[in-house]
Amino acid sequence: MSRAKTRVPSRERRKKVLKAAKGYYGRRKSNLRQAIEATTRAGQYAYAHRRDRKGDFRSLWITRLNAAVREHGLKYSEFIHLLSVANINLNRKVLADLAITDPAAFAKVVEVAKQCRSASQS
Repeated sequence: MSRAKTRVPSRERRKKVLKAAKGYYGRRKSNLRQAIEATTRAGQYAYAHRRDRKGDFRSLWITRLNAAVREHGLKYSEFIHLLSVANINLNRKVLADLAITDPAAFAKVVEVAKQCRSASQS
């Protein structure tokens, strides 16, 4: 069996866990067993919440779009429907950013959508 000449692998594993637990409260940062539990749970939360973050941002974009569109006399759901009718393929992230950074361009997008509504009604 070959021997480890440069470092002790078990010490490296412990150091890795304690480094990951740096900044935790109480014995969770210094006691190996508690640090292992804390970092394992933190990893599980991080994994789950990476997926939750995507939904959080989508709801933020929808809220921003709804507020911006209501200034132009539409509701969010009507606006999204009219965009699909007008064949405007901009996602919610781009539309929300456009509403904040360039209101004039966003107003033009809303006007195009409104024109499609008036064209489909007549």
